[in-house]
Amino acid sequence: MRLTASWIALLQLVFLELVSASAPILRPRQYDTREYYALHLSPDAIPQDVAGHLGLEFEGKIGELDHHYLFSGPKSDSDVVSEYRRRRKSKRDAGANDDVILFAEKQKVKQLEKRIPHPPILRRSAPLVRASHDPNLLQRFQEISEKLDLHDPIFHEQWHLFNTVEKGHDVNVTGLWIEGVTGHNSTVAIVDDGLDMYSDDLKDNYFAEGSWDFNDPGPEPKPRLSDDRHGTRCAGEIAAVRNNVCGVGVAYDSKVAGIRILSKQISDADEAVALNYAYQKNQIYSCSWGPPDDGRSMEAPGILIKKAILKGINEGRQGKGSIFVFASGNGAASGDNCNFDGYTNSIYSITVGAIDRKGNHPYYSEHCSAQMVVTYSSGSGDAIHTTDVGKNQCYSGHGGTSAAAPLAAGIFALVLSVRPDLSWRDLQYLSMDTAVPINTDDGMWDKTATGKLYSHRYGFGKLDAYAIVQAAKTFQPVKPQAWYKSPVIMVNHEIPQGPKGLRSEIEITKDMLKEANLARVEHIQVHMNAKHGKRGDMSVDLVSPKGIVSHIATKRDLDNSAAGYQDWDFMTVKHWGEDGEGVWSIIIRDTEVNEYTGSLTDWSITLWGESINADRAGPHPLPGEEGHQTATERPTSTAKIMTTDIPSSWAHDHAQATGNPTDHPTRPVNAKPTSTNVSGSAPTAEADEDKSGFLPSFLPTFGVSAKTQAWIYGSFVVIAAFIAAVAVYLVKQRRKQKAREDGMNYEFEALNNDDLEEGAPRVQGQAGAAAGGRRKARDLYDAFGASDDESELFSDDEDNDDHEKGYYDDEAARGLDESSKGRDGDREKLLGRQHR
Repeated sequence: MRLTASWIALLQLVFLELVSASAPILRPRQYDTREYYALHLSPDAIPQDVAGHLGLEFEGKIGELDHHYLFSGPKSDSDVVSEYRRRRKSKRDAGANDDVILFAEKQKVKQLEKRIPHPPILRRSAPLVRASHDPNLLQRFQEISEKLDLHDPIFHEQWHLFNTVEKGHDVNVTGLWIEGVTGHNSTVAIVDDGLDMYSDDLKDNYFAEGSWDFNDPGPEPKPRLSDDRHGTRCAGEIAAVRNNVCGVGVAYDSKVAGIRILSKQISDADEAVALNYAYQKNQIYSCSWGPPDDGRSMEAPGILIKKAILKGINEGRQGKGSIFVFASGNGAASGDNCNFDGYTNSIYSITVGAIDRKGNHPYYSEHCSAQMVVTYSSGSGDAIHTTDVGKNQCYSGHGGTSAAAPLAAGIFALVLSVRPDLSWRDLQYLSMDTAVPINTDDGMWDKTATGKLYSHRYGFGKLDAYAIVQAAKTFQPVKPQAWYKSPVIMVNHEIPQGPKGLRSEIEITKDMLKEANLARVEHIQVHMNAKHGKRGDMSVDLVSPKGIVSHIATKRDLDNSAAGYQDWDFMTVKHWGEDGEGVWSIIIRDTEVNEYTGSLTDWSITLWGESINADRAGPHPLPGEEGHQTATERPTSTAKIMTTDIPSSWAHDHAQATGNPTDHPTRPVNAKPTSTNVSGSAPTAEADEDKSGFLPSFLPTFGVSAKTQAWIYGSFVVIAAFIAAVAVYLVKQRRKQKAREDGMNYEFEALNNDDLEEGAPRVQGQAGAAAGGRRKARDLYDAFGASDDESELFSDDEDNDDHEKGYYDDEAARGLDESSKGRDGDREKLLGRQHR
């Protein structure tokens, strides 16, 4: 039977799907001469037919992403897919929608950066002096080495595995090894610049089936460039074999795969394939790279990469989810923060920071509210000792958060060797539950709503291998994930500069959470749009109903971008375990008083956590496929906004977020809670007046509302007026006495009505002489601290009206009635002011 071209194309597509299911490989790229297009097609579309219509060549399926394909054409400045869609739309009848292209993106090439600290760590030529070692620890080390038959020549230098100098400052793994927990049946994929599969220290644990080279396409991701050493060193931390070469890995019986993407430029499509590569057999993906850690960049993974990561979470490891481990970044010395990196602030990543061999925070490790844990790396005169490229090569200078992430990945491999049934979220729970707080006296820790300690510098603490594996043995897996997404809160309000912040709120009710099937919070995302002439001047805090503060964005002095925040997702794990019910607030600040100003456009909040009813839970749809709902179609709400004073502990807040400790012992908590804002409620003048400060920035607010401030300062003014009146009375008595002594028999002359200024009120009773009265009125006027410039006495802020009126009516006017009733413009200047 003769087959039509369409049937042949369909059979080709089925064959392609079957092949790609086991090995989703794309053909080598030719970025210098060709353009590449990623397309999401409708399920009934035949990609070869689409290629013919577009005049492009079909390249293949994009990894594990259903109905996503790559096409290519000659190098061109134009976007042929966009042009084709425009032409087709113009020819279509109104209302018709037969476009099989659901999404299209012309690919751009990029270079991801290894998270190596700058300046680089100097390689030591000799190990630390042994005189400082603890004799008891040395004896214990010898016993462990003999019991496990560990004779690797640099094992005694691998302090991160057993520290014989600084007691307790290691990952506490040797007890697991003695119990036989060494990483059997676990696999970690090193997504990096290659892996030397021929090294004697790695070849027995190399997992070829999970490996691929995306830079020089082929099945062997071996190092090819002179600086392709990073991945091999990371792999050695995890799975260096127990033998007579170099040292051992923390999970020395686990397998390591190599996925090479960092040595050349790649596209989002390539990266998407890499992050799902062999995702049923590669359990953990160790990623020690990301956007530049320069304190200026603000980059997130593209839509294809986001889809790939969520695909791995939903379907990897037979539905238990791929484990993505990311290094937090090395930009702390540049004021960088890992919440400005869309990889490290993803809810699907376990973000790992660094501490050094003494347990101190190294200069390079970034801080942020998305950081889960820390573990050991370079600093305090030493670094991580591991495998290097070459048949029998070792390295003693591996460091940065690049070294912390694979060490954490190796510890997670130990966990999965004991409990392979645990989900990606179970690993996050275990990390949080068993992390050990360190340096708790450095002023960088807060207590969360569940009673745990959290630090933007250390996360929940350092990983303890023995503790997390023991906890995993009896851990009850959590219910599936659920989420609540708020409406978009429309603000469109300028951000005050200096000591005040702009506050916006939303209330989330128990019924909303019940409807969303959300039992308790794990991750929180704040989606935000804000404009500013110098992005680095802005900072943002998230305040939970329990009063817990997350510094989700911090000031970055080097960030001079005028782009602001554009559809950016900040994330925090600090509210883990809260029920989510109540008023959530964001406070955005313009921290510098300069020519650069900004405004908050809108924001929304998403609470992610454990479901109430597991039967109602389902996987989150891939980004861009949520019922094809765009951001502009999401429900919106009008924000109630207010300015808020910065508590005296604000300096400590900034230290919490940036890692520079201060003498301030507490985090910022409003002394008086603000009013509740129900989603959808409109702003009210009364609320704004009550929350807005009216005082000059140098006067204290006492942590209370504006009306209470007015009452306090009004009382001060009344007291001052009384003292001034007494002073005037004493002066007057003194003058009477002097007049008597001089033989005078009167104090005032009669004031004719002709002496009154036109329009001035006429006063009943005795009046003083014009000259003397005016002088005495001026004396009284000056006694209240006034000068010839009335603006120094009277504020233009209308919030002062109430206390000014009471003060001048009750005290000042009474003094005038006694001494200068009927006086001219001076009295008008004083009394008439109350009616402005």
